[in-house]
Amino acid sequence: MELAYYSDYAVRLVNTEEPARGKDSLTSIEAVRDLFGANQSAARRATDADVTRFRSVRGRLRSVFEAADKGDETLAVDLLNSLLLEFPVSPQISGHDHRDDDGRPLWHMHLADHPSNATAGYAAIAAMGLAFHLTEYGVDRLGLCEATPCRNAYLDTSTNRSRRYCSDRCATRANVAAYRARKRLEADRSDRTGLAADSAQRTSANGERRGGSGR
Repeated sequence: MELAYYSDYAVRLVNTEEPARGKDSLTSIEAVRDLFGANQSAARRATDADVTRFRSVRGRLRSVFEAADKGDETLAVDLLNSLLLEFPVSPQISGHDHRDDDGRPLWHMHLADHPSNATAGYAAIAAMGLAFHLTEYGVDRLGLCEATPCRNAYLDTSTNRSRRYCSDRCATRANVAAYRARKRLEADRSDRTGLAADSAQRTSANGERRGGSGR
């Protein structure tokens, strides 16, 4: 089963919106069709009505990632199960047009959707792909980027479950911000230490002058 491929449907849809930045790229039928990637036959089914429907599914998928990010496994699974019930698929063996060196079909499992509209087809594949990823790798492999204010969704495929950012760009930005914050903290501490030392020296000097005037 092409787990990474199908689960990426969910990530692509969720990341068409960046709530913290007030950005939303899912505003036209062309944007909907772009989400299907190479699956152009499914993309051609999209109509203007799918823009609103896609946004609704997007919000529900983001809720799955948000629950997982908060460590609420039961809620994440319940939300995903509701999508699976509403948008079912049928697993089928497919060879498409791909052949091996001997001319035999390269058989693999394929998720066949039976949609009433483009949104239903996309949602079915996205939900099933995410479900396979969750059950195979764990709920904690569904994350939201920690780089403020990004919060894009990602799937953690690292060997040690260490991923925290949606991209190298966000990781770099977060590391730079953390480095600058440490430098500011060190500078503040140095300033406070210097002020304390100056104060101690002034106190000592004043004490010596008072002591000298009394002799």
